Amino acid sequence: PCTILEVLGQQHILGSDSLLPNLIKENRVGNLILAGPPGSGKTTQLPKFCLEAGLGRRGRIAITQPRRVAATSIARQLARELETEVGGLVGYRIRFSEKHSRETLVQVLTDGMLLAETRSDRFLDHYDAVILDEAHERSLNIDFLLGYLLRLLEKRRDLRLIITSASIDTKQFSRAFGGVPVIEVSGRNFPVEIRYRELEESNVDSGDYTLIDAATDSIRELLEETRKGDLLVFLPGEQEIREVIDSLSPFRETHQLLPLYGRLTNREQNRIFRQNPKRKVVVATNIAETSLTIPSIRYVVDSGTARIRRYLPRTRIQRLQVELIAQSNALQRAGRAGRVGPGVCIRLFQEEAFEQLREYAEPEILRSNLAGVILQMLSLEP
Repeated sequence: PCTILEVLGQQHILGSDSLLPNLIKENRVGNLILAGPPGSGKTTQLPKFCLEAGLGRRGRIAITQPRRVAATSIARQLARELETEVGGLVGYRIRFSEKHSRETLVQVLTDGMLLAETRSDRFLDHYDAVILDEAHERSLNIDFLLGYLLRLLEKRRDLRLIITSASIDTKQFSRAFGGVPVIEVSGRNFPVEIRYRELEESNVDSGDYTLIDAATDSIRELLEETRKGDLLVFLPGEQEIREVIDSLSPFRETHQLLPLYGRLTNREQNRIFRQNPKRKVVVATNIAETSLTIPSIRYVVDSGTARIRRYLPRTRIQRLQVELIAQSNALQRAGRAGRVGPGVCIRLFQEEAFEQLREYAEPEILRSNLAGVILQMLSLEP
């Protein structure tokens, strides 16, 4: 049966009576599932626990991230906390860029890169432990890694696997991995006030008041009623981001307006982390939903939508379409506002609409062309 351990607060789990390193040592193969809200320290503290438990000697400790910008920012944060340079004790690997050395013990990489490594290192012999972060996203890469590692653990009894997320069905995941322990960590987030901005459906349909208008009005409202703290705005796609930034042109002289989406270069994406005397307004897709800790974010505007890739069997084409997010996604987004102080999240939909959303996001494998999925599964047979 699933074992639930309550670990109350980050200060406690970092103390001398820390539970996690002992659990990693004593559990049969060191497999754990760690669930905790955004800001509870899962991503940055777990590699330290693994080092404390004696891992990283025979192989590296891998920690996976769904997105490149998250992988590089976490590598920098870990390097700062361990008082080293990126490329030394802590390294990273993302598509088209990597920085590590023989001294690297903790490797932050995208899940796609770890999956690619299985082609040349079938048993992941270069790794002592794998921390699979943000498992709730259930992308194809994450699901493939979950299945691959589940099979691999039968052959590599020494490999440690830790699955982390802020919003997964922990009982289901624990059952799938043979009843491994589940640790629930309570975060120390500040309170976040949730506001709902109701949109008149008739106005939206007629084009009189669009999602762009609602987002712009919400941003102006927050900027006018507050003087400190940066803003993070979630919109479904690149086009919507450009339109909102254009509509905020009167604020350009006094505020830093920053887009954030997948097609930007690493350098352009990393602008959101740079110090600036102006207040930031980061307008992003769901790329900023998890793992990214943007300094000084106090306010969030959530459109409640995302652009989702979906295969249409009748037409046999794959297309990106705007869809409603799940409750777990909305909670992740709101959690961005409570990292550095009390925050506000304005949701551009009604409270009743939130209650009607599905609890968890639909796994990508359920909306993909299965031909490619099956071929990839065959190629990853360990």
